[in-house]
Amino acid sequence: MAKIISLVNQKGGVGKTTTSINLAAALGKENKKTLLIDLDPQGNASNGLGLNSNDFENDIYDVITGACTIKEAIIKTKFKNLSIIPSTINLAGIDVEFVKKMLEDNSFRQNEQLRTVLQEVKENYDYIIIDCQPSLGISTMNALVASDSVIIPVQCEYFALEGITQLLNSIILVQNNMNPNLRIEGVLLTMLDGRTNIGLEIIEEVRKCFKSKVFNTIIPRLVRLVEAPSHGKPISDYDPTSRATLAYENLAKEVISRNGD
Repeated sequence: MAKIISLVNQKGGVGKTTTSINLAAALGKENKKTLLIDLDPQGNASNGLGLNSNDFENDIYDVITGACTIKEAIIKTKFKNLSIIPSTINLAGIDVEFVKKMLEDNSFRQNEQLRTVLQEVKENYDYIIIDCQPSLGISTMNALVASDSVIIPVQCEYFALEGITQLLNSIILVQNNMNPNLRIEGVLLTMLDGRTNIGLEIIEEVRKCFKSKVFNTIIPRLVRLVEAPSHGKPISDYDPTSRATLAYENLAKEVISRNGD
């Protein structure tokens, strides 16, 4: 039975998609069968694994609106043990689509559609990683309701904790009303520039706030990590000797360890 983990932060530019791609790939290399779900209408996780909209007929929008089955949307990538459900700009219309369905059917549960469809494939994977868009809209709420836990990426920069309180309140709301088993898997420090004092200050501040919930692994800010998605590869395939490759290997091992595998 898959462990479902969402990467969530309504603040953009924190390394959320980068981490979704590279954590999923690293889990695959640890012999964990992994499904990555791109739940961002920008489709960056899909592009980062070398896909474009001409490569597939169905996307996550089709899945959660019932236009296709979840199995029809899954694409096996060329990377070890890694499959993906891609996303397109169509997902940007999910709010309007779900409001329409609620008006037509009083029993329709707009925040539970992803959880419902994932039941069909949970047995087929060890981990399902969900890359959420930088907002707390309907698609992100679907991810929180469907997930066992969340990873919160926090960049090692000024204003790093901006908006975190709102995110935590949303998690508590979901726990209290829709998914009582949802927990915080961990807070991940990203984009560390070791040459600056501010990065070290942010690390200290985040660890003071979240204590043992902070992963030991810290993701460095590296040019190669930024380049990798443009080549349609996770960092482990683009530059196997990179410090970022080692960092995501260590993160995958931490996730596996925290889940008792």
